[in-house]
Amino acid sequence: MNVLNSTEIEQPSLLIVDDDSVFCEVLTKAMVKRGFEVICAHTIASAMGKVESLVPEYAIIDLKLADESGLTLVEKIRKLDPGTRIIMLTGYASIATAIEAIKLGATHYLAKPVDVNEILAAFERTSGEANVPISPNPLSVDRLEWEYIHRILAENNNNISVTARVLNMHRRTLQRKLAKKPV
Repeated sequence: MNVLNSTEIEQPSLLIVDDDSVFCEVLTKAMVKRGFEVICAHTIASAMGKVESLVPEYAIIDLKLADESGLTLVEKIRKLDPGTRIIMLTGYASIATAIEAIKLGATHYLAKPVDVNEILAAFERTSGEANVPISPNPLSVDRLEWEYIHRILAENNNNISVTARVLNMHRRTLQRKLAKKPV
């Protein structure tokens, strides 16, 4: 019979999914130093292969994975284990994707760049914060346009042609607007 030493402590499992291998490597090292057993993947397919054999306690998923959306992975992991604490990371933050990530089961949504302490704090938070300060400045018209376009794009399964028709916009104009970073 195997008996664990009282000094052996099981490390919490963490899945990191990001198509940027350097970012993945740096974040993996930082999380290992903080006591996590880390599994890293760069695509949704490879992440699902790893998740099916060992469902992680924690997950950090990038929103934009090459031509895939990390949102689909959030939904799949949540179905496998509703207790997994999932953080959606993105360099393309928008209100629409934040809402969808939370609806699909992400615990938190953080915009890059983000440091390890922010990620750990997000894992620890179990509820919302009613005292979050409200910004005195409303969103700019450019930012509102960017948010609206991305919401319509998400509603149309990222189909640019359909989204352009819905927005009554030329397809190339829409592609130029989508190539811009959020304001």
